[in-house]
Amino acid sequence: MVRAGHAQLEHRLRTLLPPPAARKLERRLHHVLVCAEGIESRKQRAPPRQKVEELIGSYNSGSRNIEELFKALVKLSRNLSEEQRRHVRENMTEEELVIFDILTRPAPELSDDERAEVKKVARIRLDRLKQLLVINWRQMSSARSQLKLAIEDTLDTGRPRAYDKPLYGQKCSALFEHVYESYPERDAGVYSAAG
Repeated sequence: MVRAGHAQLEHRLRTLLPPPAARKLERRLHHVLVCAEGIESRKQRAPPRQKVEELIGSYNSGSRNIEELFKALVKLSRNLSEEQRRHVRENMTEEELVIFDILTRPAPELSDDERAEVKKVARIRLDRLKQLLVINWRQMSSARSQLKLAIEDTLDTGRPRAYDKPLYGQKCSALFEHVYESYPERDAGVYSAAG
């Protein structure tokens, strides 16, 4: 949908704006789309692509003028760039950061020491979970059960007090769902191409 909307928007830009302004806006839009596509696979970061689609849709329907669209795209682009730098600031890989986000967003509120502990758990968990992924693990009930238990054990071992029992259960389920969706096979996942 974004690509189709992008083509329609590009055509309108060429007809409505002087060529330099149209090219500038088109470059910014392309940058935003590339950023959105680059982070689409990370579950916690899927909403920016949805936002791009909404912006294009609102422009295409006529409910947003070109100036409003440009401002919104610039703002979104800045937010995406910040998100891309976040893994460096947090001293975590992209994979670890996704697990960290699953464990900390939208709740609970954590102290700095608790955040450090959850980061440690995210790193340990990622290594441990990857070891449990075998060929066709999704089809094997024993492999899925081992994975669920490993998730529960790892989180239970390093969980801060802010994780009450219901929240702990939600986080375990969300992490299992993430692994199930992101790692179809042992060495094949959404992060394998990225390194």
